[in-house]
Amino acid sequence: MTDAPASPQHSDRPTVVVLNGPNLNRLGKRQPDVYGHTTLADVERDLRADAEKLGVAIDFFQTNHEGDMLNRIHQAADAGEAVIINPGGWTHTSVALRDALAEIADGAGYIEVHISNVHAREEFRHHSYLSAQAKGIIVGLGTYGYHAALHALVQ
Repeated sequence: MTDAPASPQHSDRPTVVVLNGPNLNRLGKRQPDVYGHTTLADVERDLRADAEKLGVAIDFFQTNHEGDMLNRIHQAADAGEAVIINPGGWTHTSVALRDALAEIADGAGYIEVHISNVHAREEFRHHSYLSAQAKGIIVGLGTYGYHAALHALVQ
């Protein structure tokens, strides 16, 4: 088993880590009627440009494997990095993810982002194991939610 890739070193600028969970690699292809046509690569490109203007470094990580996500969260906690996370389906199922993010919540903090309005969807999507300890939760703003989260963390 291998750990998630190490975070790049940005000694001159604080780093915000953007984490995307299962199926977000399919953004733009999977259920475009719900999630839109913007791809994850589009989100990364646009968010990188936004981060540059704000004077922060940004690191992206997407995985469909929960253990890899936990390892990356641990790295962010060790580095004192703030996190933007779209946990996808793990939002409603993963106590392990909640426990890992507790360390981020006690440090630089994290913002939970959902592209769709999960409260206007199936009942099981209304519960999040992660929201109670997040600095904020952004739902239903499409991919703009990532930008709103970045600006909130930088302030």
